Amino acid sequence: MPPPRISRVFGAVNIGSFRISAIVAGIDEVGDMIVLGSGHRASQGIRRGYVTDMTAATYAIRDAIDRAEKMADTAVQKVWIGCSGAGLASRVDQFDAEIGGRRIEQEDIDQLLVSAREVIQPDGRMVLHAQPAQYRLDGAHGVANPKGLHAERLGVDIHVMLAEGAPIRNLTEAVQSAHLEVEAVVGSPIAAGHACLSPEERDLGVALVEFGAEVTNVSIYEQGMLKDMAAIPMGSADITDAIASAFGIRRFQAERLKCVNGSAIASPTDHREMIPVNAPGEEGNGPLARHADDKNRIPRAELIGVITGQLGVLMEEVNKALKMMRFTGQRGKQVVFTGGGAELVGLADYAQAAIGKPVRIGRVPHLKGLAEAHIKPGFSTLAGLVLYAAADPVDIRAIGRDRGQSVRLGSLGMAGRVYQALREYF
Repeated sequence: MPPPRISRVFGAVNIGSFRISAIVAGIDEVGDMIVLGSGHRASQGIRRGYVTDMTAATYAIRDAIDRAEKMADTAVQKVWIGCSGAGLASRVDQFDAEIGGRRIEQEDIDQLLVSAREVIQPDGRMVLHAQPAQYRLDGAHGVANPKGLHAERLGVDIHVMLAEGAPIRNLTEAVQSAHLEVEAVVGSPIAAGHACLSPEERDLGVALVEFGAEVTNVSIYEQGMLKDMAAIPMGSADITDAIASAFGIRRFQAERLKCVNGSAIASPTDHREMIPVNAPGEEGNGPLARHADDKNRIPRAELIGVITGQLGVLMEEVNKALKMMRFTGQRGKQVVFTGGGAELVGLADYAQAAIGKPVRIGRVPHLKGLAEAHIKPGFSTLAGLVLYAAADPVDIRAIGRDRGQSVRLGSLGMAGRVYQALREYF
């Protein structure tokens, strides 16, 4: 059977503080997404989402995309970038215009969005996204597409994602130095939301917690759109550092202990279980860890105590963020954890007890061709980037650029439409 024909190809790079991952995916002739190749490597030159070493970051990005391209046997020139740091902030701006009770045409919607650009005030920051989230007809909310309907007044909610300009320019330059063009920089809450949350969850109200290596983003979705977010400068790497400090061992040893033997939930047998600090085959190498026996083993209970101690601090910050964003009551029912830190055993149970709300782990959706190693919460943003790209998102800043001016809806009657047509075509 011949392989499916690919009509569109997308490339994406998620630039994290722990790993840099890349993916090449395509849309086949029947509209299904197929992952052609994916790859990842340890991050370099990135600290808490900021570029700290341009040369190292560029090398790591190029290496990650090379691995994905080699698996896909396809080269890409443009990529979508995932960003979790750079001072991300989210807000919803509103704009309304008079229609006069007539039937809404596509031209009316386009002109509404063009005029809505005027309400965006970045206040010295960079706008990453400015997208229509939903429309309003005479005060009725939640309209996905108003075309063909009648209304006296048409409004739109614009979701705006902001970031600090200099860090975004550094990320963009690192990618461009890796001989790639940047299609767009996407805030990780948007990408992860596409991958981990169902449309119904986003409509009912859900909190998405991206538990990354050095940054944890807490986002609130409601009425189908991202309403608010907060960034916490803590992550799973802080747990690794705490383990390394507590036992006097190297970071790579602490990371292995956390991933292989760590847990967020203690058990009665932990005090009797001794776990090796060194990996198999490395016995006898290096000094003894603090609290270790003569075989360089430590009690599992002490390891879990260090992990839960750090998790407790993080959960306090998550709770503060949820309360600040008023994720309470009826709208605060579900919390979804994703990101590399969400792979810790027992995290959902621990977080549910600490936050007092139902918690589940958000996983990568099933994508045909995606490598088994990448079907983990740590790769949810990467998968979400190509899903977001395939959705062909509308940015109001790209609408009406071919027109010399913006026109307000209320000022266009039939005579105005004829005049506008004459100006455009003659």
